[in-house]
Amino acid sequence: MSVVPADPVEPPEPAWRQRAVERSTRAAKLRAEQRVQRFLDAAQELIADKGTTDFTVQEVVERSRQSLRSFYQHFDGKHELLLALFEDALSRSATEMRERVLAVADPLERLKLAVELLYDASTPREGQQSPLFTDFAVQLLVSHPDQVATAHVPLLTLFTELVEGVVEAGRAVAPRPRRAASLIMQTAMFTAQAPAPGGAQPSRIGAEDVWEFCLGGITGTLRASAEETTGTAKARKATAAQKAAPKRAAARKSASAKGAADSMV
Repeated sequence: MSVVPADPVEPPEPAWRQRAVERSTRAAKLRAEQRVQRFLDAAQELIADKGTTDFTVQEVVERSRQSLRSFYQHFDGKHELLLALFEDALSRSATEMRERVLAVADPLERLKLAVELLYDASTPREGQQSPLFTDFAVQLLVSHPDQVATAHVPLLTLFTELVEGVVEAGRAVAPRPRRAASLIMQTAMFTAQAPAPGGAQPSRIGAEDVWEFCLGGITGTLRASAEETTGTAKARKATAAQKAAPKRAAARKSASAKGAADSMV
């Protein structure tokens, strides 16, 4: 009986070779991550110095003390670098926000704190870029909407969990928590970025105003208020109609009497 297999068998790769390759891959990955971080740090420094994203790729390369070739090994261009900065800022903000809100016991207070923190982080500040809503964020939203949506996933996940917590506690109603979370986020971020309105409403819409509006949306108080307002308007209209009815009847009676008198002449 032969112990030699009829078909050739591929010998298993030695364990030492697997370890060597894995070690080499880890080392290469670490070096790549360090190079990418140096580019990000350089871009962040330029933004802080200039107060704007009006810088060139060459300036980033020079500030990072790396090569242009290395830059394009990791990024397609400036827009991808800015997207990386935006995504990194959102991820860090979501992590910091999660740590702070989870320290609050009440589910509704957790969501309120998250709205206030997001509003504050999105508010423009003189001489510096807002961490979540910068000038290039608007450009990216127009040119790369899918990537921007992906970048918001950590924050959206957090807000969805917070909305679900409020619903589970019986404090609000949201048939689609993720959609409600998205609406709350957009309300806080875009309202914080908007300039103070003029005319009859000169004061800026603050975080408390945003929270009251969002709270009404998930608890139904806004809907109830609207229904009450509509009901009050209808009641007033009915009362006015009742008061006007005798006058209209008298006017009709007078017109009828006058018409009869005219016909007799």
